[in-house]
Amino acid sequence: MPADAPDDAAPTLLIRNATCIATFDDARTELRDASIFIRGHRIEAIGAASDLPSQADDVIDARGHLVVPGLVNTHHHMFQSLTRAIPAVQDAELFSWLRGLYPIWAGLTPDMVHASTQLAMAELLLAGCTTSSDHLYIYPNGVRLDDSIEAARAIGMRFVATRGSMSVGASQGGLPPDRVVEREDAILADTQRLIERYHDAAHGAMVNVAAAPCSPFSVSRDLMRESALLARAYGVRLHTHLAENDHDIAYSRAKFNCTPAEYAQELGWLGPDVWHAHCVKLDADGIALFARTRTGVAHCPCSNMRLASGIAPIRRMLDAGVPVGLGVDGSASNDGAQMVAEARQALLLARVGRSLEPFGCDHGPSEMTARDALALATRGGAQVLGRGDIGHLAPGMCADLALFDLRSAAFAGGAVHDPVASLLLCASPQAAFTVVNGRVVVRGGQLATVDLGPLVERHNRFATELAA
Repeated sequence: MPADAPDDAAPTLLIRNATCIATFDDARTELRDASIFIRGHRIEAIGAASDLPSQADDVIDARGHLVVPGLVNTHHHMFQSLTRAIPAVQDAELFSWLRGLYPIWAGLTPDMVHASTQLAMAELLLAGCTTSSDHLYIYPNGVRLDDSIEAARAIGMRFVATRGSMSVGASQGGLPPDRVVEREDAILADTQRLIERYHDAAHGAMVNVAAAPCSPFSVSRDLMRESALLARAYGVRLHTHLAENDHDIAYSRAKFNCTPAEYAQELGWLGPDVWHAHCVKLDADGIALFARTRTGVAHCPCSNMRLASGIAPIRRMLDAGVPVGLGVDGSASNDGAQMVAEARQALLLARVGRSLEPFGCDHGPSEMTARDALALATRGGAQVLGRGDIGHLAPGMCADLALFDLRSAAFAGGAVHDPVASLLLCASPQAAFTVVNGRVVVRGGQLATVDLGPLVERHNRFATELAA
């Protein structure tokens, strides 16, 4: 049987009679009173219920619901859910925030990473996110990226696991303490091992692996160069933090005598296989460089506001042609992992951001529309992660989607006018159903794959131990 042929024996799922389906295809098609038929992990058909099969192995009555593509999270640090709202760093900026948390994170264990990954993924899935990247860059006490990958498989989330790393400690002029950095040969060897063991390039792959040295202030030039060479030899992606705040810019200029974008160019860290987190301080030359090379950006508005890093020039990036997706960032700098809320924040921040620039506001409220922000959270994220099989709804695409109940109080008075815009303009809701790769992982607002109560108890116990 050809690889593209449907498997007639595969389980089927029918999303029936949805009030609205926002496909985010090339035409941004929106359908009313329509259905989606899924076979195996792919969407087989979208259209009027009368034109689709009436029976399936599983049927979701989607009357009164909005259906959107599964949301795509392009930047996270899931282990940080263990250190939410730590009092000592609640009012800190990036560098002092990191210095306060590095000694705590040095106590991480494999069980803690597994539990925190599942807790973060549960929060994402319950809010309609179906694909998430995670940047695990600290590996004390036997922690491995395998712990995160195993957690993702059990809970049912599509996962881009990035092998983060730190190799330049404080004694060498870096930011992290020496006890949490690794040898560079060990980092590269483990990255190669993970790629060979877990990376899947097939349509519908549930696990991708990427190489992800942490930041210019925690790894060497050599590690950046060698990581890029390794990743490209295996055809995997590259990820790091870049140009996050003023201190980040000052460090690059003092240490490397260049801007972060110039530093990335020098080391081979530009191109369609690269995405950088934040880029709050990317200047006009940097934006042009990213656009010309199709280098992606993970925009993390909540974290940037929490740490007072600034407002990323997202509209200027998009207008220039830079690929942009959304990221919730670490649970200790955002303290939440709700992608609808992140998209809403991106929408609002873009509108106020231009008014703060020296030459005033050219766009005003039209700087970003609700549909623009949802596009960042879906298609934009898929592009940034290099996934052509997710991010919008169409026959042949992966069956990743989220359903929101328009009959709830949060949508009252909004959904009757514009159900798509109301998802962001009204209060950010939880998903009623979340489907990943054709599998219902949230049903009736409840996680269907992992028992959430014991997970939360276990996670809170670990959080208490870690901070003790």
